[in-house]
Amino acid sequence: MSLYQCETKEYIVELSSDKDWTQWAAEYAPRLLLFARQHVAESADAEDLVQEAMIESWRRQGDDTPPPIAWVYTTIRRRAIDQARAITRRKAREEETGRMNEQWFAPEVGADEDKARIQEALMKLNAEQREVLVMKIWGGLSFRDIADVMDIPLNTAASRYRYALEAMRNTISE
Repeated sequence: MSLYQCETKEYIVELSSDKDWTQWAAEYAPRLLLFARQHVAESADAEDLVQEAMIESWRRQGDDTPPPIAWVYTTIRRRAIDQARAITRRKAREEETGRMNEQWFAPEVGADEDKARIQEALMKLNAEQREVLVMKIWGGLSFRDIADVMDIPLNTAASRYRYALEAMRNTISE
């Protein structure tokens, strides 16, 4: 049995190769959580998305080795889209949660103002640019992996990244 932590939640996954999975989860879980946070309003929902995607990807892999990371990003993205569709159907009954108030970065001493400016600049990007930027910078994916995850051409992924960086620079320098 393998136990790993992601923010405030502990996840338990039954695996035979604990060492591989423990290392894999320790390396990728924070990146996946950051990616999932841009799709949902609450941190707890992002943690649930990551856990479900990791388990689904592990099952799809069919053996005890960790799955390709792009699979997990794709699974998170697809599950988030499904969840967004369900929320849209209920949106008339519910008020929108204050997504802008949700912190994406763990608090550290000293750099609060910079983090706030970065978070504000991220939120000003359109969803496609923000998604590519998070996958590239914080997720460490290649443009090929990003293109596969988003089901877009490689050049489109690269240009969205370029435009996102330019927009971030402009917003932060204001």
